[in-house]
Amino acid sequence: MLVESSSSIKIMGKKQNLVLVPGGITSDNEYCFILGLKCLLFRNEMYLALLVIFLQCSELYAQGKVYQVFTFNGVKIKVEPSDKVKNGAPMSIICHADISKNTDFQLKHNFTFFKDGKLVFMSISDKEDARYEIPVAKSADTGDYECRVKAGDKVVISKPTYVWVAGMTKPVLTADKKEVSEGEIVKLRCELPEEVPPLEFYFRKIKTNSEPIAKRVAEQNQNFSEMEYYVEAGDNILQFDCFGKRQVKSGWESSQHSNKTLVTVKEPFRKPTLITKPSNNLTEGDIIEFQCSTVATEMRGVEIIFQKNRTILNSIRDKGTLKYSTLATQEDSGEYLCKVEQGAVSKTTKLNVFVSELFPKPTLSASMTQLDENKDLILNCSINGSRTANFSILRKSSSGDILLKRSRILAIKVNVNDTGSYTCKAEVKGIVKESKPVRISVYAPVSKPTLSVVSGSPEVVLGKPLQLICHSVMGTPPITFTFYKGDEIKKNVTNDTYATFLDEDIGLNDNGGYKCDARNNHSSGVKTSNILNVTVIVPIRSASLGSVPYGEVEVGSDTAFLCSVKEGSWPIHFKIFKKTDQEELLYEAREYSDRTIWHKKTMKRRDTGTYYCMASNRASVDVRSRPITISVILAAWQKGVIAAFVLTALAGAGAVVLWWFLRKKKKAKGPSMEMSGSALTPSLASEKLTRPPSDGNYYSGSGYIEDNENHMKSTDESKGPDLESAEVDYTEVEVSTLDPHRAPEQKGTETVYSEIRKTKYDSMENRHSRIYGHPDAT
Repeated sequence: MLVESSSSIKIMGKKQNLVLVPGGITSDNEYCFILGLKCLLFRNEMYLALLVIFLQCSELYAQGKVYQVFTFNGVKIKVEPSDKVKNGAPMSIICHADISKNTDFQLKHNFTFFKDGKLVFMSISDKEDARYEIPVAKSADTGDYECRVKAGDKVVISKPTYVWVAGMTKPVLTADKKEVSEGEIVKLRCELPEEVPPLEFYFRKIKTNSEPIAKRVAEQNQNFSEMEYYVEAGDNILQFDCFGKRQVKSGWESSQHSNKTLVTVKEPFRKPTLITKPSNNLTEGDIIEFQCSTVATEMRGVEIIFQKNRTILNSIRDKGTLKYSTLATQEDSGEYLCKVEQGAVSKTTKLNVFVSELFPKPTLSASMTQLDENKDLILNCSINGSRTANFSILRKSSSGDILLKRSRILAIKVNVNDTGSYTCKAEVKGIVKESKPVRISVYAPVSKPTLSVVSGSPEVVLGKPLQLICHSVMGTPPITFTFYKGDEIKKNVTNDTYATFLDEDIGLNDNGGYKCDARNNHSSGVKTSNILNVTVIVPIRSASLGSVPYGEVEVGSDTAFLCSVKEGSWPIHFKIFKKTDQEELLYEAREYSDRTIWHKKTMKRRDTGTYYCMASNRASVDVRSRPITISVILAAWQKGVIAAFVLTALAGAGAVVLWWFLRKKKKAKGPSMEMSGSALTPSLASEKLTRPPSDGNYYSGSGYIEDNENHMKSTDESKGPDLESAEVDYTEVEVSTLDPHRAPEQKGTETVYSEIRKTKYDSMENRHSRIYGHPDAT
């Protein structure tokens, strides 16, 4: 029998069962396999024990399985041999992942290398390091490198590391031609192999004994550039090279210079030669001859030009020699130029020539340069040193010089037409020299000037400027005009025949005193104009309109309208208007006064309206008054006539009514006496109410008017207090009061009653009007 014993301990945080067996201590897993072997030996006896043991082993194995844990501590990049590598040397970019694990287990690492954000290398490894090998480093390998490591589902990226590959590849320069002629074009190509744009290229043209001339070209998308060079005259042997530049973090980096390319230049023609005969130092009067020549491989198209300063003196084509001769003068001294051109090639030779003076220029003198007409003038031409020469005196003209005399002296009596410029010429040995011009001015006296106002009229509006003009008909210009205001000088003007003066300071007292003077260089002196008196016009100010009577005017009466102004120069033009649709002009007058009166005869009703006036003078400013309103009413006598007519009509109407009343009373006397002291019977009342209206229907109801005594007595007895308050108006017609209970349907009677009661308190005029407008008044 085996004796086992077991216990449990913690290993790396997990509980493990330990079994004590002969020979040592083992774990549950090992013990399980040992027991299994024993069980196989004792298969028959211990089958059941074997089954139990295997079940226990499975359970123990499951409990003993370990979970794998790892974490990134960081990812770094290292550059070997350093982060600055020489161009062409090997270089390694090493990425290291620092990882911690809970147990020792294998882990796959995915390494990805980036340069300037672009993928350049990938690697999968069980190790924690990866290498990106660059056997030959180039300048294009310069940049920021990063490394990304992925393990499981975790990813970490390193910080960027800048790597600088110092130095650039040497550029290669090629030329399309090895031999050219002057004026042709050489095309160059410079390339930087294995370099990555953007790049800058510099081409250099190297001439013997001169500084190289460089040209820059920037290329953004290619590692080469091209340049064309024009071969100039004198470029015998040319050398070209180039180099490149690129931008790095520290600035610009330059490549080595390329190989030098040699270009041989051929001359189509030689530089010209320029000679003078007899020499380049001459005296005036000598004949000088210039000769300009060249040698060309092909004379066709060759042009020789000879010039002094910028002036071309002579030229030839398709020939090798040019000649030019002239009589030497002092003006011929200077620099001469011989230029040979063929196509785009031009070559020049210069030569200085000095010509000494044979004799100086003559001098012209005048006895006077400014003189009056009809005076004597003497002109004298001379040469310094009194040398013998042929003299002539001339007058300058726009059409050419006018010869006056072939002599050194000229004496004439001048007039104004002799004004002008004069010169003289001297000739020695064929050399002619001319003197400086002399200006001669001959003056006629000025005439008496006239002073006038530019506008024409010798008047000015107060506050407006006054422009004067002073004019002299005769006199040689320039003429000086002087303007005076009173005794004060206001302006001096020099002109040909006239001058103007603007006086902007016009006051009320400036009514005269203007004059002007005119003078020129004639000895007669100053001429003065007459004094000009100028009238100052005061503009109209504040017009007003009034009338007598004012406001209301009776028909047929006269009305006086008064239009006046507060200020203004005479005469004044007055106008009176009535406001209508077309502004009716009623009256106008020209007055040497500040007012005007218009008498309007026999005013009529149609003259009612609004009136205003306007005033103006030579200041040409219309001033309008405020409007007034005139009402034309009836005269007193017209009102009396109307009242008389109304009263007459009223009296006639009253007579007719009285007659009608008496007639009715007479007819109704019998029935009235029978009814005395008693009330009317209902049948009689009905008969009275239904009686048809007569011609005086407006005043119907007069049948109730009876004898005063009987009627009043009857009504007093029947009505009592109902009729005591009513009174009868006997002014126009006698009418009894109406009992509303006796005659409720007599509308006409009620109306007449109302009208008569109203006139009881009216004035006489209102009573007349009421009657005049009544239908029965007709």
